[in-house]
Amino acid sequence: MTIEKLVLENLLYNESYSRRVLPFLKEDYFGDLSQRHVYNLIQGFYNDYNKPPTREVLDLSINGSTTLNQKQVEDCTLLVNALSSENKQDEQWLVDETEKFCKDKAIYNAILESIHIIEGKDKTKTTDALPSILSDALGVSFDTKIGHDYIKDAELRYEFYHKPEQKISFDLDYFNKITNNGVSNKTLNVVIAGTGVGKSLFLCHHAANCLVQNKNVLYITCEMAEERIAERIDANIMDITLDELKTLPKDIYAKKLFNATRGVKGKLIIKEYPTSTANANHMRHLLDELYLKKKFKPDIVFIDYLNICASSRFKQAVVNSYTYVKAVAEELRGLAVEKDVPIFTATQTNRQGFSNTDLSLEDTSESFGLPQTADFMFALISTEDLEKRGQILVKQLKNRYKDVFTNRKFLVGISRAKMKLFNLDDQVAQDGLVGVGFEDEITPTDKTKMFVKGKAIKDKVSSWQID
Repeated sequence: MTIEKLVLENLLYNESYSRRVLPFLKEDYFGDLSQRHVYNLIQGFYNDYNKPPTREVLDLSINGSTTLNQKQVEDCTLLVNALSSENKQDEQWLVDETEKFCKDKAIYNAILESIHIIEGKDKTKTTDALPSILSDALGVSFDTKIGHDYIKDAELRYEFYHKPEQKISFDLDYFNKITNNGVSNKTLNVVIAGTGVGKSLFLCHHAANCLVQNKNVLYITCEMAEERIAERIDANIMDITLDELKTLPKDIYAKKLFNATRGVKGKLIIKEYPTSTANANHMRHLLDELYLKKKFKPDIVFIDYLNICASSRFKQAVVNSYTYVKAVAEELRGLAVEKDVPIFTATQTNRQGFSNTDLSLEDTSESFGLPQTADFMFALISTEDLEKRGQILVKQLKNRYKDVFTNRKFLVGISRAKMKLFNLDDQVAQDGLVGVGFEDEITPTDKTKMFVKGKAIKDKVSSWQID
């Protein structure tokens, strides 16, 4: 007996088995036309009536078909008559064998489809689709988990609460404090700042930090050339200025790079896309291609930056900027969830926020849908006074890792020449900011107004009570 016949037989006579495997079976897994037709009849009956058909129902459907010729009707009838309810198999073994059957057929079909594309027989797809086709086939599996049972899964939930979460930490103390020691997988993390304040500097600095932590890093740039991003990371890791980097002799450069990356086991890949052309599908294809060709799977992805990415769902000229940027943010967060990685990106401030020294979520350019989608969002704020001191102000705007009002603002040191951020030793300056919450941000003038207004209301209530 073939595996195809065994599958069809149990689809017809083993309802428990059918409900476990039908969501994963496909018509094209069955090579024979009669097998495909019988499979479609069984699946269609399940969809319409939520139970398996009888043999009589199949016979009637086959004989009443307008798409089958006489020979095909006879073949389908013979197949159905050969399916027996007497052959009992261990259900788990049968499910495992069915999963193996689906995997083998998916890979076989993917190879055939790839050959047709290479030979030019498929006019709708190009060779760029091959990595995705093959990876989808290799990823076929039976996922039997269909939800979290609150009562039955309580023990698993408890273990989850107490299991140390894998995070990618910062080399900046206050960032670790506000994120509970780093960012998690499946998250979208956004830095907002005005033009020239330090969005790319932060992304490059953290990319270099992750590399030194032996993480695999993918840096996607839609703004600067690959070599410019690498130049900034060079300066950061070697702890030299950009000007010094350009004057280094080749042997000294090689020695410094070797010393800076000695013992580093992670890899850094930098990929450049033209502005406003790359969307989440391009990046998904890049991730699949890197894994197939280089066995490279990133631990963290940087995208520089969100507003100049494209949407895979909308054309920019068709929808407004709110919908478009929100769509890009949702697609990138979906990519983070799908690939199980944290994604770091950046966005610009709007015109009002450009000159604002105390940014808020309303200062996000183009779309408020972006902060609605992000898991972690913070602003970088620079003033002339801060620049003179070599510092930059960080303000939390949204935080799903921890209370956003704890350490709402803090300072970090910045060396623009070395493309580097660092912890500050000046705790006196820091003490005036850390721990700042909502009430602490109210100005003395606002507090006076609130007091006067509150007193007036209180006096009014008292007069009502007297009356």
